[in-house]
Amino acid sequence: MNATARASDALPNDVGDAAPLKNLNLLSENLPQPFSFVYDGQPSTVLLPTWTRKITKKELDATRIENGVTWTDEKSGLEVRCVSVVYSDFPAVEWTVWFKNTSKQNTPMLSDVEGLDTRMERSDGGEFQLNGINGDWCAAESYAPYQLILAPNLVERRSPDAQSGKSCDGKSGWPYYNLQFPGGGMILAIGWPGQWRSLFERDAGKALRIRAGQEHTHLVLKPGEEIRTPLITLLYWKGSDVTLAQNLWRRWYIEHNLPRVNGVPQQPVMQIQTDGAEASIEAVKGFLEAGIKPDVCWRDAGAGGTTWYPNTEGPYTGNDAWLNTGTWEIDATKYPKGFRPFTDWIHAHEMKFVLWFEPERVGNPNSFLGKHTEWLLPGTSHGALLNLGNPSALKWLIDHVDGMIKSQGIDWYREDMNGGGPLPAWRHGEPADREGVAENLFVQGHLAFWDELRRRNPDLHIDSCASGGRRNDLESMRRAVPLLRSDFQIGDMKGVVEGNQGHTYGLSFWLPFQGTGIGLYDAYSYRSFLLPGFGMGGLEPNNKEIQKKAYADCRKLAPLMLYGDYFPLTPYSLQTDQWIAWEFNRPEEGTGYVMAFRRQDAKEVELHLKLRGLDPSATYEMTDSDKPEPSRLTGRELMETGLSVALPAKGSALIFYRRLTAASPKSN
Repeated sequence: MNATARASDALPNDVGDAAPLKNLNLLSENLPQPFSFVYDGQPSTVLLPTWTRKITKKELDATRIENGVTWTDEKSGLEVRCVSVVYSDFPAVEWTVWFKNTSKQNTPMLSDVEGLDTRMERSDGGEFQLNGINGDWCAAESYAPYQLILAPNLVERRSPDAQSGKSCDGKSGWPYYNLQFPGGGMILAIGWPGQWRSLFERDAGKALRIRAGQEHTHLVLKPGEEIRTPLITLLYWKGSDVTLAQNLWRRWYIEHNLPRVNGVPQQPVMQIQTDGAEASIEAVKGFLEAGIKPDVCWRDAGAGGTTWYPNTEGPYTGNDAWLNTGTWEIDATKYPKGFRPFTDWIHAHEMKFVLWFEPERVGNPNSFLGKHTEWLLPGTSHGALLNLGNPSALKWLIDHVDGMIKSQGIDWYREDMNGGGPLPAWRHGEPADREGVAENLFVQGHLAFWDELRRRNPDLHIDSCASGGRRNDLESMRRAVPLLRSDFQIGDMKGVVEGNQGHTYGLSFWLPFQGTGIGLYDAYSYRSFLLPGFGMGGLEPNNKEIQKKAYADCRKLAPLMLYGDYFPLTPYSLQTDQWIAWEFNRPEEGTGYVMAFRRQDAKEVELHLKLRGLDPSATYEMTDSDKPEPSRLTGRELMETGLSVALPAKGSALIFYRRLTAASPKSN
């Protein structure tokens, strides 16, 4: 799917602004580079102009040019290489900086490495405002939007939870920002599936300094060793409408980041859970007979003794026995024929198989990986960490998982990361002159692992997971999608329904593809979870019809949500005395939908929701999923007077629309 051919065609009023790119020339000898470091006690601004410089350039495709600039310190052999990509169809640029020791001795100290270090000044007429959302911590407040004025002398620091290492973990763990200033703004993404850190520092006047990078870097590089900065991506926009800017981001994301399998971008995924055994074929048949055709059958970790891998003789027992990870073999007592009989059957019926793994966390010291202590880093909350910065460990993992994918017919590799996170293991016993090396090499290894799995298996999809949505930075999202955006999705969690309404409201600004599942069967509840990735609980006689309707509605709305522009129609709120509503619109096709919820204590019975992104001169057919007869309204009526939605307390509305013909001159 080609979301947009050019940035100027992307949105009304052309919100894209490529002008700032002219002042961010990564090839210039005169302009300061938008990254920084300290080497042997000297700042990079002093060093780089004195080092040998080489430029390379190549065309990646019709819309992307890759530029490379390499600086070499002839004295120590340190090579600094900045690889940038400039987009011609969107006002976007990105770069990564690499540091390699080309000598036969350790380098001097390299520290304070910032993938982004730049200053900007605002004009009169307004302040800098930082727009973003929370990260995830399995809470209703996950993904809540925020707006922060960056007032004079303010220092705003944001990073994942202090002991995590998972890129989207915790309230300030969302590595995407929309920085607004008078006349426009700049969207910033930090691609780093590790412990990143960002700083926004206002001075007493009009200037703002922005820095972002790996949180700790104070190290010497050994001969031949190479580290890198996080991927830094900037997308510029103009005007004052943050929502239009976010839709410019969504279109760029879909066109250049959404994972593709054999050239096809990620499609919506309707899911059911199975145990993957040959006997579970009958359960899948039940869904098919009920008129529900899933895209994927999902085999998760399971609890206690229901895991698909051996989990005995470890420190965890009972319902926690699934934490005894480290032997990634199929339990022959439960699956004497493996998964192949099941996967062959579902493949014959045009469905795919998702299998859960958690290879990084080694919870069982008696497991296969637990006995390879030379591959492990101690210190995590739930076991040791498989060191993907170790070439031998990385090679084993690639070969082993690749072998299982091929032998068992696995279509989706689902990778979890439970516990407090890998950061304590990365920093455990870290020498004072090697701070940040273990994390950096691990991150490189983890991305290489995913890349090689996809290279060897062109049909493979990857689910990012990591205790819900806690590793969804841009580097990860170019390789994977989150089938489960948060673990806050169990039906008896307090506030889970309204919380997931809030999750959709906030996360839709940033990730077109997101997924979740629910085991509640009333329309108000299940509609709060309808996403491009969607699943419900087990099929039972009393919920067959409601599940059939839920999957059918989701099948219809999912492409609109995944590929459409997003417009919130009410303010964000988790309060039960408020309404919440949003719209997804595909203006090129003239289709879209509105979702609205009247929460249980909301006093207003009816709202007039003013839609956006429509053709004012066209007529639209509005079809309420709960009512048989469609209605017709003009785009002007829908945008100016608004769509009237009346609901009972704890009620919901799902209304689809499609453009018919242009309105006549007499239309109101």
